[in-house]
Amino acid sequence: MDAFEDENPFSNDGPHSSASSASHVDVSSPSSPHVFVPPTQHLSPQPQSPTTRPPFPSPGTSGFSKPAPKSDICCNRDQWLHSGEAIEVLIVDAVKTTEQSNSPYIAYVIHSGTATARHRYSEFESLRNGLTKLYPTLIIPPIPSKQSIGEYAIKQGRAKEDAAMIARRRRMLQTFLNRIAQHPILSNEHVFHRFLDGEVSWSEVLHSPPLSQLPKNMLKAPAHNPTDPNAPPAYQALPNPSNLHPLRRPDQRFLDSEVFTNKFAAHLSGPMEKVTRRTMKRWSEFSQDHMDLGAAWNGFSLNETGPLSSAIEKSGQAIDATYMSTARLLQDLEQNWQEPLHEYSQFASIIKKLLVYRHQKHVQLEMTQDTLESRREQLTELEKSEREAKRLEEALGRGRSMSASAPARTEGEQGVEAETEGEGEAEGETEGGTEVREEQEQMPASVSLPPHPGASPSRRRVPGMGFLNALSYTLHGMMDADPETARRNGISKTRETISQLEDGMHLAAQDLKYASSTIQADLDRFQRQKVADLREMAMAMARSHRDWCKKNLEAWEEAKREIAKIPDHPNRMPPQEGQDAVAPVAGPSQRRDSTATVNGR
Repeated sequence: MDAFEDENPFSNDGPHSSASSASHVDVSSPSSPHVFVPPTQHLSPQPQSPTTRPPFPSPGTSGFSKPAPKSDICCNRDQWLHSGEAIEVLIVDAVKTTEQSNSPYIAYVIHSGTATARHRYSEFESLRNGLTKLYPTLIIPPIPSKQSIGEYAIKQGRAKEDAAMIARRRRMLQTFLNRIAQHPILSNEHVFHRFLDGEVSWSEVLHSPPLSQLPKNMLKAPAHNPTDPNAPPAYQALPNPSNLHPLRRPDQRFLDSEVFTNKFAAHLSGPMEKVTRRTMKRWSEFSQDHMDLGAAWNGFSLNETGPLSSAIEKSGQAIDATYMSTARLLQDLEQNWQEPLHEYSQFASIIKKLLVYRHQKHVQLEMTQDTLESRREQLTELEKSEREAKRLEEALGRGRSMSASAPARTEGEQGVEAETEGEGEAEGETEGGTEVREEQEQMPASVSLPPHPGASPSRRRVPGMGFLNALSYTLHGMMDADPETARRNGISKTRETISQLEDGMHLAAQDLKYASSTIQADLDRFQRQKVADLREMAMAMARSHRDWCKKNLEAWEEAKREIAKIPDHPNRMPPQEGQDAVAPVAGPSQRRDSTATVNGR
């Protein structure tokens, strides 16, 4: 356990942000510890019978405390869950039924207090999927995995009725329900209460709020309440990032969490599960060998008489006891070690997905910031073009007003004026002409063109317009578009988009802050629960081996006492002088013929 505590990135982080309500963030009691507290400080040891299996998950640990009583009770199941007493949800049976179905299926009978409900495996799966979407920032416990294609191929039609598989599902589904019932937030969910109650059809629950209000894209919904009908429309303007998109400014805490989770998952799914499977296989072979050996010894005892027959029979019974205790040991190891180990391997995958969700929320914020900066630059360029267009329009207006105010001239005056203008052109241009020409040179082609009244085959080209300007002018005429109107529409749309992106960036920042604090708090709670469960798993394995040794010792001690009653062999050499006699030498009257043993007399 020391190695896990030293590498634990969840127990020594800085203080969490208070971005959201404490009822959403504080998912453990005490809240999000940053110094690891051993579970023994919170749990007083309780004596347990060596023959009874301890409940799992570990009760009363620092990770899963009893749900505290509350005042806002929504139903009877909620009142039972928060009564302040030690509660346990039980799956008491698995029955084959055809209720509300055309084909038979296995229904698991659930007892929670005074309520009884029946649900099939697919309904457990839909419950977990619904909770995962309702609470995207919490670690939802796993359910037993589905059967593989290979198992269906081997067992074919009997795969769904395998007794060992059904018993394993019963245990793991019961653990799933108890983990939810002991969770400080998930235990308040009314969907879970209705699942335990069993008075309403589960299909009706799935097609009613809040499950029917779940969004299709969880990244475009509030992290604290994905089913909020009053969520701002700015969420729809947020980008939909990929989980492979890199971050410019990642949070080191969650990078460490991801590294630790990958190492934990690789160790569980690699060496731990491989060694566990190999150990279980060898114990199973050991048990099978002792079953065959015990049958052989019991048959052998029938061929002998007297104390030898009794000794052989007791030895065979001791071998049978070893077989039975080994079978019991295998069952305990499967329930208290192999299944929890597989469950924590599933937990590692769940935490990976949780960190991916938080990563996407962070990428979403950075992408929104980049898009907002790009739109602001685009708006700056459009506003600059608008100002230049207005300045050119004012200059052209002044030029037209000057032309209109000039009086009519005679031909002679026009000739003299032409000569004067020629001289002026040789010396330089007038101030007004120069200003107009400079404005026309600075103005882009799309702005300098007059509004196109419409496509007309008889329209002539504007004097001084180049080929590209003419092409652009003609295309605008074909589309019946006014460049000035299009530019102003672009400015208004860009401003509207910027306003939505600013709102979206604010919402994305809030979501990231909430997701970071809530995920970190739940990781802290999970880490404490993991330490307590691994401790309980190791102690359960030790108890199972201790009980196995005790049962075998009793059986073999009894066989040893029976073996001691067998008389000594007649050919045994008497003890030499100076040596203690272990047993008196049999007299001549007790000697048997050496052929008696061979002939079985």
